[in-house]
Amino acid sequence: MRIRNIFIFAAAVFAGAIGGSIIGPRPAEAVAREIIDLQRDVTALLQGQKDMSTQITQDHTVLKTLVEQASDNVGKLNATMGSVQKSVQDVQANSGARLDTMSTQVQGLSDNLEEIKSRLGKLNQQLVDLQSAVQSIDSKVSGSAPSSTSPNTATPTGSGMGAAPSAGAGASPAPSADMLYSNGLRDITSGKYDLARQEFQDYLKYYSDTDLASNPQFYLGEIAYSQKRYQEAVSEYDKVLTVYPKSFKLAPARLKKGMALLELGQKTSGVRELREVVRRYPGTEEERRARARLKELGAAVTVGD
Repeated sequence: MRIRNIFIFAAAVFAGAIGGSIIGPRPAEAVAREIIDLQRDVTALLQGQKDMSTQITQDHTVLKTLVEQASDNVGKLNATMGSVQKSVQDVQANSGARLDTMSTQVQGLSDNLEEIKSRLGKLNQQLVDLQSAVQSIDSKVSGSAPSSTSPNTATPTGSGMGAAPSAGAGASPAPSADMLYSNGLRDITSGKYDLARQEFQDYLKYYSDTDLASNPQFYLGEIAYSQKRYQEAVSEYDKVLTVYPKSFKLAPARLKKGMALLELGQKTSGVRELREVVRRYPGTEEERRARARLKELGAAVTVGD
């Protein structure tokens, strides 16, 4: 289109020059000079058009190259983003598993500390009782003949968790509650789950009515959860909730029960348990974790939200 316009313009100018020379007689030399100038202008216009076309072609080639490079970069960026996203997902999954393991270990250490405090308190009470008994014996000895000391004087014993049940004739006595509980905590925090399970089961076999009995029951659920036996974990956590209604393990047991149900694909039941954690135990770490998990699932914290 541009070339045609240039030719039309040049033809018009040329025709005007010829017409002018015909209408108004002019010297032949002047007319020839104008025609030469006109031809030079037309040639310059044609050359300019040619240069412009060449430049446009070059610009188009450069632009095409830039577009192809940009497309390649976008493809590489998409691939990189996909790889990063997968890495983030892997890190999140591994972090979740590590968090569960660390949570179990922290629970174990915390319970170990509580058990030590309880044992120290009972030992202190036993020392007080023993001191009172010694003073009583001293008083009797100082006030009567040595032969008057009764051979049936009872030595005070602790009434705490350390007393083992008596064994029948010929049978080995059961391990002490202290030893079973301490060994179980040590083994679960070091990842020796099978050994810890046996120790906690023995504890519940012999000492199921002690103040700390709900803790071994909870840890049986933790061991099953860590080994991905989620149905068994749900059953063990349920025992904490039903058999030990006053246990301070109720909040973590209900939280982990909900988590195990989710792992089993039972989303409705799992969400219900997490909502119960939020409702029953406000202000706790378990409530915070339950809220975060519900948010990940896109579920309302409470029914009606």
